[in-house]
Amino acid sequence: MAREIRLLSYNVRSLRDDKHAVATVIKACEPDVVCVQEAPRFLRWRTKCAELASESGLFVVTGGRTAAAMLLLASLRVRVIATRDVLLSKKRGLHQRGIALARLQVGDAQFVVGSVHLDLDADERVRHADEILLKVKEFGGPAVIAGDINEVPTQPAWRALAAHYADAYAVAPAGGEHTYSATAPARRIDGVFVDRRIEVVECGVPEVPEMARASDHRPVLAVLRVPSDDRAVV
Repeated sequence: MAREIRLLSYNVRSLRDDKHAVATVIKACEPDVVCVQEAPRFLRWRTKCAELASESGLFVVTGGRTAAAMLLLASLRVRVIATRDVLLSKKRGLHQRGIALARLQVGDAQFVVGSVHLDLDADERVRHADEILLKVKEFGGPAVIAGDINEVPTQPAWRALAAHYADAYAVAPAGGEHTYSATAPARRIDGVFVDRRIEVVECGVPEVPEMARASDHRPVLAVLRVPSDDRAVV
């Protein structure tokens, strides 16, 4: 039996805008899993990540500074099987990029989730897309990769991810399309990429009034059906 999960991807801009509005947006979406980009990563980063989780009604799965500001949050409905924080290769002068990875379980369904944030440099995005695909594959199992891709669906890194995983919005669009900017959305640069063993029920930008003051990005919410797994621990 497939299990339905609600997965939210959200670039929160290091909580530099209105951190309470960020938590309000997350809570309004009622997610089981949240893939956060630009999580706190400097002074008191662990405390700030924990506070965001608590105010959102969730707990920290993994990530933060150890995953280059990628963070995974989850509801109490979710069981954590394994986690891994990965730093991607880095060119001099560019930001460190990473992946927050976890194997999660809801009911008898297990799946892997990775939160990612690609670079502003086009060549770096393509190289990192390949690295991300490899790291997620090594973790094993049906997977979802979600995050800020920093380019639109017609560009190379997005196409590389979509060649291996379904672009959830393209499969079952629901709600808004454009994720940037929050106040004048004109581009879709944040996405959810889903293993084809997982059914996409719907995906899009939810309507939450607080989004305009929470961050410079709008979040993406995907409703997915994950198949049961014989390896699931019950």
